[in-house]
Order: sequence, then C-alpha cells, then structure tokens
Amino acid sequence: MRFDAAVIGSGPAGATAARLLAQAGWSVALIERAVFPRRKVCGEFISAATLPVLEACGVATEFRAQAGPAVHTVAAYSGATMVQAPLPHGRVGWGRALGREHLDVLLRDAAVSSGAMLFQPAEVVAIARQAAQHTLTLRRVNTVDEIDARTVIAACGSWNTQGPFAAAMSARPSDLFAFKAHFRGAAMAAGVMPLLAFPGGYGGMVHTDGGRVSLSCCIRRDALRQAREIHSGKAGEAVMRHILASTEGVRRTLQGAMVEDAILACGPLRPGIRSRYRDGIFFAGNAAGEAHPIIAEGISMAIQSSWLLAQHLLADGPAAGPNYARAWKCQFAARVHAASLFAWLAMNNHRRAAAAQLIRAFPAILTWGAALSGKTLGVRHDAT
Repeated sequence: MRFDAAVIGSGPAGATAARLLAQAGWSVALIERAVFPRRKVCGEFISAATLPVLEACGVATEFRAQAGPAVHTVAAYSGATMVQAPLPHGRVGWGRALGREHLDVLLRDAAVSSGAMLFQPAEVVAIARQAAQHTLTLRRVNTVDEIDARTVIAACGSWNTQGPFAAAMSARPSDLFAFKAHFRGAAMAAGVMPLLAFPGGYGGMVHTDGGRVSLSCCIRRDALRQAREIHSGKAGEAVMRHILASTEGVRRTLQGAMVEDAILACGPLRPGIRSRYRDGIFFAGNAAGEAHPIIAEGISMAIQSSWLLAQHLLADGPAAGPNYARAWKCQFAARVHAASLFAWLAMNNHRRAAAAQLIRAFPAILTWGAALSGKTLGVRHDAT
C-alpha cells in the first residue's frame, strides 16, 4: 500500500496532523501501537490558543461538551503560599481540560472520518528510505506488513524504549519522572488551575471531565528516591504523600478526596527542543520539543505543532522540512525556555521560596506567565 503520508502515533499530535492532511486530500496512514481508549500520564489542559486548531479538525464543539469547566484563573501553591490571579481572556475564550482517554479517541476518529487509514494496534519496527520514498515495516498481532509513504511524521512522543525512535539514556539525578492521578470530591473552585512547586518537583491541578480533578506532576530522580525513603507505598503513592506533606494548597484541596483508579507513572523524561526534521522524517508533538509541564502547555504545543507542520507540508513542497523547523522554533522555543526557567525556580528550595514571596507580593506575575506560555496567543498563521 502506498500513501502520501504515514503518521506514527495517534495521540493529539499525530491525529491532528492526520486529520488536517486527509481533509486536504492526502492519502494518510495513521499508525498507533496502543489500544484506545487509554489513560496516559500528562496534564490535560488545552489552552484557548489551541481551540482554533480543534475547530479546523471539526472537534471543537464535542470537545467543549465533554471537557471540564473553562479555566479563567491561575493559582500558585508552594509550601504555605496560595496565590491566584486571572488568566488573560483569549480571542476565543478560555481553555479547558479533557482526559486523554476521551481526547485521543475524539481526534483519532476525526482523522479516520476524513479518510485516514488506521492501523491500530500496530507498531513500526523499521523504516527504510530510498530516494523520496519510505518503506515502513508494521508489526500487528499476527502479521508483519509493509507500507510505502513519501512523507513520514513521527508523532510518537519523546519517551520511547523500542522501535526506530528508541531513546537510549544513562541515568541522571536530574531525570524527571511523571505521575498523574484523578480525584473525586476535591475542594477546588471551578475554573481555577493551580500550579504546584514542591521540593524536587512541580505540577498542576485542573478540573477535567466528569467532575474529576486531575493532578499531574514531575519529580527529579533523586527527590523521588528520597520521597520513597520517607513515605511508604509504591512510587506514585509516595509522591502524592510528598506533595501533600509539603504543599498546603494541595492538602486543603484534596482533603477528603478519593483517588480514581491507579496513579499513573512514566519516565525518565528530559524536556527540551529536539530535531524537527531529520533524514526525510518530520517530528511533531513532544518528539519535536517538549516544555516542562509546569506551564501546562504540553498537549497544546503538540496539537499546534501538528497544525504548523500540516500547513508547511501542504504549501512548501520540498522546502517543507527546513521551513517547518524554523517556524517551529519561532513559534515554540520561547515557551520551552520559559518552562525551563519556571522549573529551575520550582525545584530548588531557596529559589522556590524567593519566587513564592515575589508572587505573593505581585500576583499579576501569574497572569504575565500565562500569556508568556502561550495560553491566550494563537499559532501565528504567518510563521515561516
């Protein structure tokens, strides 16, 4: 089988790219190794700046119907500090949160409805390139298939342990491990999104679908080890106890709340800017660049980067690779650097205390930070 594009990964980035290319008339193969619906470790907030892309994908109405309440206030919880400030009102309103078990299905089905051919579950085990053609070897339950595509988009995330995009890492104390849990009965006002800074890590909480509150966080490898020495239980349970013991705002919010299902975990993660185009393969979503989750922009950046890539693939022909790489850097590099700065402040005791004092004195810093991280400014349609 031959396709104009093969998209590896049907998360928000991959499904968005597949939808936009398919509805423009391209033949698209959408390849996903996991079975949906699935829970996944990540924050669930979708910024207002991403809503126009959801409109272009034809899912904005259903997204709003399923998602949690509009987020109009950002807060900061660190130690005894609890400060909040209004989010800037975007051109299309405020962002919302939706669980990945719902969002991924919504976007995947939109891609399929536009004509993308879905291979799920299927894993890409090899990619060979000859001139302008790629041959992908897919392993499915009982078969091994080959498909050809002139364009390959890797939207399979930044953390892979197998396959052609496997990331080999040696352990570092600064490696981050991510955790996520949903809570029922949390005492958090609708429309408020607290950002969390605690010893060795950071995270955030948000109202998501079905009346749940989602808490997602990252913690350094060395801080995780210390937390497990102090607090009993599995890694996720130790991290949640670590946050509760050090963060007054979280204690108040989750007092009496119940964890829904298991606490999810993944890692190690190393946020940063990566290759956006290499050896004839385009990278989108976290595979292209990943911001520290403290700014709650991971999914939004993934969806927006796929919109950007689709526009360059449709308009630029052979120049799409370098043009997309430059446009991605112009659009997202500042967010990644801002997230790195916020994470640097959050994970050190002295810097965290100083930042908390500053925020208490000037809550408008939270509003400024929200604008800096891209929560109200849309993707620039003239990015080149």
